[in-house]
Amino acid sequence: MNQKTQRFATIRKIIRSELIGSQDELISRLHECGIEITQSTLSRDLKFMNVAKVPHKNKGYIYVLPNTAHHEVSVSANISDNITSLVFSGNLGVLKTKSGYASAISVPIDNLDCPNIIGTIAGDNTVLIIMREDANRNAVIESLIRIFPQLSNLL
Repeated sequence: MNQKTQRFATIRKIIRSELIGSQDELISRLHECGIEITQSTLSRDLKFMNVAKVPHKNKGYIYVLPNTAHHEVSVSANISDNITSLVFSGNLGVLKTKSGYASAISVPIDNLDCPNIIGTIAGDNTVLIIMREDANRNAVIESLIRIFPQLSNLL
């Protein structure tokens, strides 16, 4: 296994098993695992790996891997408290959030295996959900409620 592959595997393992809130914290853990890395290299690695930061109830913000973001029930439960509304117009859904949470909320939606959703665009407090022309809104709502259970209280 080459050095970069080993580094990526170790980063994934650490992020999956620990609540890591900063690059400094991740660099320290990597050093403990015998991997020497600079902040700029780590930043490029995290971007390449599509690692996101999402709010966490006790830790502030934590790193999550893109393929696990929608499986992290505790993370989704924490961030779904910050959803304020969901409305539809044609093949667009507009999900409103508290200020600063739209990007974190869009990550699990983008990773959702829902054929009705093409993708999202996140601002500060708004997530635009772009759906296929023939999308079934009820199926989209059900998919969103699976990852954000508190959303059902707003509908």
